[in-house]
Amino acid sequence: MKYVFSILTAFCLVLFSYSESHSTDRKSTEKSVDSDDFPVPTNVPGLLFYIQRDPNSNTICYQLNVDKQGRISEKNPVNTFWIRYTDGGVRKDLNYLQRKFAYGINSKQTGNSSFELRSVAYSKMPLYLRKDSKDEYHVYASINKRECILNRVFIHIDGGTFWSPNVLYIELKGTDTATGKTIIQRIKPT
Repeated sequence: MKYVFSILTAFCLVLFSYSESHSTDRKSTEKSVDSDDFPVPTNVPGLLFYIQRDPNSNTICYQLNVDKQGRISEKNPVNTFWIRYTDGGVRKDLNYLQRKFAYGINSKQTGNSSFELRSVAYSKMPLYLRKDSKDEYHVYASINKRECILNRVFIHIDGGTFWSPNVLYIELKGTDTATGKTIIQRIKPT
């Protein structure tokens, strides 16, 4: 559990620090935020999962990286970019620092068109990119000790400093591979 919180705290720190946006569309004094009020990325072919955090709704998307023939890039299977909802919903590439130190993903092919993924911000928590029984790719993670297809990570921040945001909780949301039910896990800092 501690390693999950550490990876998500690292994501939070980087999201907060390098967001390139100082505008907010939520009050930082709110103690409880409904993550379902945030926009859900649409019209993103091959969307694997996304990360959101307050104080604004800008979103980092992780998308399957395929060529024009639909073949996955074995060298770089995941494409990562912003949807800048505070700027009218424009899509924006990550800058060098964001890619290399914050939101980027390192991948290692594990065979059978499967990959182990590690965040550049925190490499201790593995995620797995692989095909399901319908030949579609998903990212798999452990949520509440269940194997799930990872859909969303939400980080609730209430103030803090540039390098040390006050993280109230981190929420993982996914689909249980055994039951098809939505699984949500909130992790609070200790």
